[in-house]
Amino acid sequence: MEILIIDIDSKIPNLALHKIAKYHTVQGDTVTWNFPLMKHLADKIYVSCVFTENRHLCEEWEGFAEIGGSGYDLKKTLPSEIDEVKPRINLGFTTRGCIRKCEFCIVPEKEGKIRAEGDIYDIWDGKSKNIVLLDNNILAMEKHFFKIAEQIIDNKLTVDFNQGLDHRLLNDDFCAVMKRMKRKYGHYRFAFDSTTSYESVEKAIDLLHKYKMKWNTWYVLVGYDTTLQEDIDRLKFLKERDERVYVQSYIKNSETRAVARWGNQRHLFAAKTFQQFLDMPGNGRYKNAITF
Repeated sequence: MEILIIDIDSKIPNLALHKIAKYHTVQGDTVTWNFPLMKHLADKIYVSCVFTENRHLCEEWEGFAEIGGSGYDLKKTLPSEIDEVKPRINLGFTTRGCIRKCEFCIVPEKEGKIRAEGDIYDIWDGKSKNIVLLDNNILAMEKHFFKIAEQIIDNKLTVDFNQGLDHRLLNDDFCAVMKRMKRKYGHYRFAFDSTTSYESVEKAIDLLHKYKMKWNTWYVLVGYDTTLQEDIDRLKFLKERDERVYVQSYIKNSETRAVARWGNQRHLFAAKTFQQFLDMPGNGRYKNAITF
């Protein structure tokens, strides 16, 4: 068969689509990626949409394709014979689910309770020295985390825990092992999403610095249940402790766009306050729209 795969908006390799591609390739089918002109020629079409804001881009494929992805339908899953495929593209999950129930997060609804899904050898191609893990809260499974960490260390891999690690679960045992792993960009990722987390974030930073792990990156959610001043205060708190930030906007407006442009440009964030950023030439559109 002729198989057409359409990836609407993935920012990293789309694991589900790679499972589909490998499944059909093994069956002897021909797989073509992102070539819409094949719409009326393909025997079967798969479409994935990750972000809800792009759901409208799926409309032209309705009635022609199998459409899935978090941005289209949280409940839709791959057939078991495809979901079990291991494409080994050096990116994937060793656990699914999470122990937290953050109101802004789709993971509890989509994946349910945390559970082990496999290990490094289900993801790694055996050649690359880099691996990206998409686990949502691997530290919540202590023994499993140590197993995965040892596999990474034994194979001299550089790891990116792309979704971040739960700073509230850090302890000396975790940090001792984390120190031994090679990290992509030399740092780990965490989240500082709530104004109620100052104490736990500071405790985590002190513990990381104790093990000489500095300049980590913290996802900072803005535009959800915080004010502009509260967002700026969290960013300043991290900056003062020599940590990096990555601003994630729950909604996009002048305030969240301004905070993201300041925080996500590392050189500007390091060199300027938010007010100094607003005063820069070309930023008048932000300054005029913001009131403290």
